[in-house]
Amino acid sequence: MKKMALLAATSVIAFLSVNAAQAQTKGGVIDVATIGEPPTLDPMASTADLVGIITQHIFETLYTFDAKWGATPLLAAGLPAISEDGKTYTIPLRTGIKFHDGSVMTAADVVASLERWTRIATRGKQAGEVITGITATDDATVTITLSKPYAPLVALLSLNNAAAIVIPAANAAQDPLESFIGTGPYKLQERVPDQYIQLVRFDDYQSLGGEPNGYGGARNQYLDEIRFVPVPDPSTRIGVAVSGQYDYVDQLPVESFEQVSGGATEPVVLAPFGWPVFMMNTKEGLNADVRVRKAIQAALAPEDMMLAAFGSPDFFSVEAAWYPESFVWHSNEGTDAYKPTGDTEAAKALLAEAGYDGTPLRILTSRQYEFHYKMALVAQAYLEAAGFKVQMDVVEWATLTKNRADPALWDIYITHSPFLPEPSLMGLMSDTSPGWWATDAKHAAVEAFNAESDPAKRTQLFVDVQKVIYDEVPGYKVGNFNALAAQSPDLDGVTPAPWPYFWNAYVTAQ
Repeated sequence: MKKMALLAATSVIAFLSVNAAQAQTKGGVIDVATIGEPPTLDPMASTADLVGIITQHIFETLYTFDAKWGATPLLAAGLPAISEDGKTYTIPLRTGIKFHDGSVMTAADVVASLERWTRIATRGKQAGEVITGITATDDATVTITLSKPYAPLVALLSLNNAAAIVIPAANAAQDPLESFIGTGPYKLQERVPDQYIQLVRFDDYQSLGGEPNGYGGARNQYLDEIRFVPVPDPSTRIGVAVSGQYDYVDQLPVESFEQVSGGATEPVVLAPFGWPVFMMNTKEGLNADVRVRKAIQAALAPEDMMLAAFGSPDFFSVEAAWYPESFVWHSNEGTDAYKPTGDTEAAKALLAEAGYDGTPLRILTSRQYEFHYKMALVAQAYLEAAGFKVQMDVVEWATLTKNRADPALWDIYITHSPFLPEPSLMGLMSDTSPGWWATDAKHAAVEAFNAESDPAKRTQLFVDVQKVIYDEVPGYKVGNFNALAAQSPDLDGVTPAPWPYFWNAYVTAQ
């Protein structure tokens, strides 16, 4: 029987350890099948997981997450020194770090990069609401000043999408980014759209010492090349996983587990992985009316949606809480509006109260994540039963990530996320994230949560945030789900993770 790599969750998602005792040598090329073509290679400009998966090999941030989802230094030389009033963060930088163009990173590059982040990235704009200054104290120190205490700052600086990457100051004015120069272990060699993205080893990379530690710690460059190849059709991804055509195949439909188990690769299950969510356009159109959003919330039947999407309860659970029990953020308070089988009559009443006139409810989705599409089909049936006229707009994932930025084009878009270690990393916590949820009730709950530094108090304050989410319905969490990938038995050193990475990976047979 083929072995299964399982990423289990206890209090946080834990990473499987890599066998570091075996000495490795450089060499080897791997092909990684992805769900499609990324809309950009600028991780500041996108919250798409696919963008983060690829670009985390090219670009780096000041901090990243360790194996227990704690923030750990990457380009920073240590965690920030925080002033007693919580408004000043002093960040020491590693020295002698080279960019792919041969220039050496200084505090001026970090300042220019972070200023770009606050202009361009949704999470950067989120932090930018409280950032009053970013300055270079000296060539190896950056100081960030805030208008008020802001507990999520280091977590926001650590995430790999809408990411606070560090790039040369000379490139920071580019929008869109044209020069893909980072400090990462691999550099961009060639991109042929819809064919491959080729990364090659950056020989001047300076890894942290010690052992690998989640996304932190040592980043060893055993591989010569990593090629990311778009394989947008889910059935094709299953086929290449079974045949062993690729060294790693990401985002497989979970119902293909047995099929993949009998093939040339080994299944990799991450359990629980995250949540699928229907994001609501609160800015304009039908869903600008909270009564319509509440009608949608009442109409949807998450039990049937999850069953259609994932096939077996082995791969999902129907849960209202935004975090599962293994996270400190878990609570069922305020979730009464979540009905596993839906409530069509309640939805009809809410829709009548809203004065619905038959305008089509536009659902933006993609088949590259097949479970998104399957949930959309079930949702369509329940919404139509409640009285909605539904328009399904099925596009490529890259097109979806582009279209969701235009509020004139959609009412709901379907996405998903891994469980994030800090709730303020969730897209709907940002006023500028597609959906554009910005209300007084939200601001009161979120600002209180973000301003509190005591972990126990923050846990209770997140309950208040969850209550506002269910009351105002900026997004509809469908449930919890596991994720499936496949890996060649000749590929080793890969730690199962929500955003798979291939530093520390090596090929055991050629």
